Amino acid sequence: MRSAGGPVRARVRDRVAASDPGLLRLAAGLRTAGAIALAVAVLALLGADVTHLVTGALAAMVATFAIREKQRGPQALTLALGLPVALASMTLAAVLHRHVVAGDLAFVALIFCAVYGRRFGDRGTALGLIGFQTYFMSLFVGATVSGLPELCWAVSVAFACSALVRFVLVPETPTGVLERLRSAFRARLAQLLSAQLELLDAGPQEADRALEHVREGTGRLHETALLIQGRLEEGTADEAMARLVQRRVADAEIAAERLGLSLLAARGAERADTLAMHLPGAPVPSGGRHPVREEASVTLRRDLEALRVLVLHPVGQATGTALSQVRNRLLAYRDEENLPDASPAVQDAFRAIGETARAVLGLRIALGGTQDESDDSPATARSREELYAEDAVLDAEEEASEEPSGLRRPTTRAAVQVAVGSTLAIVGGELLSHDRWYWAVLTCWIVFLNTASTGEILVKGYRRLLGTVLGVLAGIVLAGAVGSHTWTAFVLVLLFVFAMFYSAPLSYTLSSFFVTAALGLLYTLLQTYSLSVLVLRIEETALGAACGVIAAAVVLPVQTDRRTNELLATVLDRLGEVTRSSVDQLSGGPPVELLDQARDLDQALADLRAAVQPLTHPVTPLRARKETARYVVALLETCAYHARSLAATAELLPTHPSIAADPRLRRAAGRIAHNIEAIAAHVTDELSTAGIETGPSIASLLGRTVPGAPRYGRVTDRVLRHLQRLDEAVSGLARPLGVPVKASDG
Repeated sequence: MRSAGGPVRARVRDRVAASDPGLLRLAAGLRTAGAIALAVAVLALLGADVTHLVTGALAAMVATFAIREKQRGPQALTLALGLPVALASMTLAAVLHRHVVAGDLAFVALIFCAVYGRRFGDRGTALGLIGFQTYFMSLFVGATVSGLPELCWAVSVAFACSALVRFVLVPETPTGVLERLRSAFRARLAQLLSAQLELLDAGPQEADRALEHVREGTGRLHETALLIQGRLEEGTADEAMARLVQRRVADAEIAAERLGLSLLAARGAERADTLAMHLPGAPVPSGGRHPVREEASVTLRRDLEALRVLVLHPVGQATGTALSQVRNRLLAYRDEENLPDASPAVQDAFRAIGETARAVLGLRIALGGTQDESDDSPATARSREELYAEDAVLDAEEEASEEPSGLRRPTTRAAVQVAVGSTLAIVGGELLSHDRWYWAVLTCWIVFLNTASTGEILVKGYRRLLGTVLGVLAGIVLAGAVGSHTWTAFVLVLLFVFAMFYSAPLSYTLSSFFVTAALGLLYTLLQTYSLSVLVLRIEETALGAACGVIAAAVVLPVQTDRRTNELLATVLDRLGEVTRSSVDQLSGGPPVELLDQARDLDQALADLRAAVQPLTHPVTPLRARKETARYVVALLETCAYHARSLAATAELLPTHPSIAADPRLRRAAGRIAHNIEAIAAHVTDELSTAGIETGPSIASLLGRTVPGAPRYGRVTDRVLRHLQRLDEAVSGLARPLGVPVKASDG
């Protein structure tokens, strides 16, 4: 008899994979905690005292989290180079231990070099991080010249343990990470389908909440797709395979988002606004409600659940007869004659189910799943032929980009800012404490990591201070509970370190809480714990954050408005590029690399989304500005969705005999391209007089009316709705951005 534990374990595994794509956070936490545990165990067996145990633990943590390369060879080389860097940094700190001014100057110089080293890629970033953190660690444990040999030995053991954990105990290969990301994509796709089913069934009271779940699921699916695209080159056997997986992931993502929009229309609005899927808090459209035949509603729910089962079916397992029949039924909805008798909006939802089923089939083929074609229906066989034909023509090319030079280079500017901020932090920290001033420097350093504007630094400093205050309160409780139990304290430190790395991508405040609580336990181990020490940590953290903000605001400042405008201009440039290239190919032009252009657009939009966080933060007092920023980003996400859909459709042209190019599209899309350029010009130059044009619908420019249910046999019918929505979304950017609007003569 078959155990019921298998399905339960599978569901748990899928849920974990969906919440932690590729298990990247879990692996990072296990790897770091494992390196610390092994280093402490080895040093304890060698008879090291508590000071050297703490040194080994901190060194193991630094040696593990600093490495960022994805390939094992570069990781090993960086780790090997990191050891002499760490030993040199510790030696410098020990030699300058009693020379206050010289030590401070050396620390500032080291900080500048560490930040400047980011321009040399992952290895430069890692070596700079190791150098800075080791110097900080030396100050923390009070390194002296007399104790240098034992400390260097502890650091060497820690690096060896880090290497053993990284390459043997908790190995990470690009292929393995990519495989886990693929599983996460399937799990998140299934979660999105569940949310879409919830939206379809939701009553008036639950509709807005159900839409929010769909919105969150769509965003998480997109996040996983970007992670996969970032790992493709290292995790696949060759370039052709990378292109294939990238294409199939993009197809599945677009199909799932299109399905959500179709269901939104099917449940109550003939013309669901795309913005409802991207603007947080936007209500479910309620206009134009129409009756839905009960039999069609039941069938729609049944097929959504069947599609979810199809997605969750393991790629390595053969598809049984029952599942093959389900797949055949769903793929049949791609043909007009197989659609049920229902309203145009509901029929469009069934078409979207068929297209999503086709995308799932393509994803299974790309991932190398078992391909039993004996039960294929004619519709399934046709879908396979289309997919195989597409796979045969995929190719790739790369583009080079220019990087600014001198003080305009972000790494140079950040290095100067951090050096100035650290100098202020040293001076202020010395006034607070002659022994622990380095906490202020550490905070100043950290708030500059992965930030590029004054607003971002301010938000990060606030989050670190909040996490520190909460961590200090936890540290007070834990220090009293642990007392003199050394190994209990080390176990708790390991748990906090794991939690710190596992929660870091989710919440910087939570990560700061765990690291502060862990440091409180380390103070207990070093017998330097007191309530005044923890209070001093809060004061030094606040001082370091303030120094970082002051340096960012005064020295070569990058204002949040300027930063967001630069990124907004980049998004608009990428959007215009994807739109022009897609329409040109749809109009009969030569094929170009559309998927790479779409990925560049997605990355630019992700950068903008991160940069506007200071404007949309809950504590910001400028509510009108916050709503404007959220609305602009939502409009851009809508534009990106339709641009991705145009790109995906354009790439079908070389392989689908039933789809023909339509030269009229180039003329019809000219207004969109002009409007994007006008908005970009206004963003980059406030004195620009360029304005956007409005006028007849895109469909009327082709001499047609927008069809209620577009026929999918011609490319014109397939892209009309995307072009129309893109035109509307681009025009919608004019009002919040203050771009003049003028009516078109066309």
